[in-house]
Amino acid sequence: MQIVVTERLILRTLVLDDAAFILELVNDPDWLTYIGDRGVHSLDEARGYIRKGPMDLHARYGYSLYRVELKSDGTPIGLCGLIKRDILPEVDLGFAFLARYRGRGYARESAEATLAHARNALGLKRILAIVSPGNAPSIALLEKLGFSYEKNLLLAGGTDEVRLFASG
Repeated sequence: MQIVVTERLILRTLVLDDAAFILELVNDPDWLTYIGDRGVHSLDEARGYIRKGPMDLHARYGYSLYRVELKSDGTPIGLCGLIKRDILPEVDLGFAFLARYRGRGYARESAEATLAHARNALGLKRILAIVSPGNAPSIALLEKLGFSYEKNLLLAGGTDEVRLFASG
């Protein structure tokens, strides 16, 4: 299901047929460094990740991480969307893109569209974002999007702190 269409992109809900794309994305070196190993190493595990993550989230809350694809030809290039984590008081923005599509403004375009959808269609006022302290490109994007740093926090079960940003 299409959620948002921008000048160059389509954001839509993930389906099980997106498994090959997810398998590639979650094993990207930057994903592993800044987001972490999700233990997804086969197409079956990728389908499980989609089912238990974005599909379940969308069924429960009406939002999730969305597949970001090029409007011109439908090529999947990344994820952008909203996540509800038990450890955070509000919804947070998440995004990740395949290396070959970074640096072209796609993350900003999809994040701006996601934030507009969150505020206008879902009525969300305050949106959070968490990021690894060393992930300078994501921190810079959050600041361009109007997010402000609030504090460092340790996620449940984690050993590394993340930086918490907020908008709204």
